[in-house]
Amino acid sequence: MKKKVTLTVNGEEHEIEIEANRLLLQVLRDTLGLTGTKEGCSIGVCGACSVIIDGRVVSSCLTLAAACAGKKIETIEGLAEDGRLHPLQQAFIEYGGFQCGICTPGQIMAAKSLLDENPKPTEDEVKEWMSGNLCRCTGYYKILEAVMAVVNNKIDPDFAFRKREQTAKIQSLDVYKSVAKTN
Repeated sequence: MKKKVTLTVNGEEHEIEIEANRLLLQVLRDTLGLTGTKEGCSIGVCGACSVIIDGRVVSSCLTLAAACAGKKIETIEGLAEDGRLHPLQQAFIEYGGFQCGICTPGQIMAAKSLLDENPKPTEDEVKEWMSGNLCRCTGYYKILEAVMAVVNNKIDPDFAFRKREQTAKIQSLDVYKSVAKTN
């Protein structure tokens, strides 16, 4: 049986009809088209699906969407403002805090939740807070370095992501192809 609910996601209200057993992760990705939140383990231990609900980081793969009615939900898509990346997004790029990108949205949302609660954590506090977010690629040092760069205000104030066209050589075809364009 479907239930009509209103979800507030990234400051926007969405009135939707969903099955009572639909998980927030499914609704974010499949119903609302917000695919930044990733599914990793589906049992709430990897952190890839982390979102912030009413100021608390939660696993969206374990959270019923209907239970989120009337709550403030923040996803990775809601962090950038006025065309500028959130400082954590910028730091992850500047400091190489990601590789494959599957865990990155969850890592950034967990870090945001920490910094919202404690703007000046120590490295040990960051490590403890972020221990619920797994990464198979980076070895964690670059993630820690990115978060600490935000804490210590060591990000480039003039940072501009993909302002120019870049070209990459596709070796198998021996041709060059444009891979990133922005206006």
